[in-house]
Amino acid sequence: EAGMIFWDLFWSFFQIGAFTFGGGYAMLPLIQSEVASHGWMTDTQLVDFVAVSESTPGPFAVNISTYVGMVTGGPLGAACATLGVVLPSFLIILLVARCFARFRSSPIVQGGMSGLRPAVVGLIAAAVVSVGLTVFFPGGVSLDVVQTPGFLVALGVFLLSLLLAFRKAHPIFIICLSGLLGVGAGLLGAF
Repeated sequence: EAGMIFWDLFWSFFQIGAFTFGGGYAMLPLIQSEVASHGWMTDTQLVDFVAVSESTPGPFAVNISTYVGMVTGGPLGAACATLGVVLPSFLIILLVARCFARFRSSPIVQGGMSGLRPAVVGLIAAAVVSVGLTVFFPGGVSLDVVQTPGFLVALGVFLLSLLLAFRKAHPIFIICLSGLLGVGAGLLGAF
């Protein structure tokens, strides 16, 4: 029974890695679903890990799977979840690299990719909405939340980050500035 958590972590993240196209953010809805169905952590904890995963070096999917695995099963859980999420891509890339010349010009492959692109955008949009609701409305959508200092600070940081992103500010600068603003707001009691 105790070893079952390691298999659950590996298998859950293996499925996420195998059935998600478009990178880490497209994985977020599947990660949210798996984490919730297993009761591994709350939505708020997951959003915190999303922020940490985005703020640390390395691919988002590897970071978030490692964090979830570590919280759930310690170092061995982190290894199982990380191996699970990267193994499908590794195996698929080995196969594709071997047959790339034949796949590249195939109308079936080109058609499949054309069909997958909009789905990836939809999955990323769903993740943005889901994470946004958890960040801005942690207790559920209500007008009372809109008047809290925490909401106003979070909205201000979001809008500033959006403005800086459109002005092509370096992502590291935006992440560091947002973290500093969050620390400052936390010290002032806004959160």
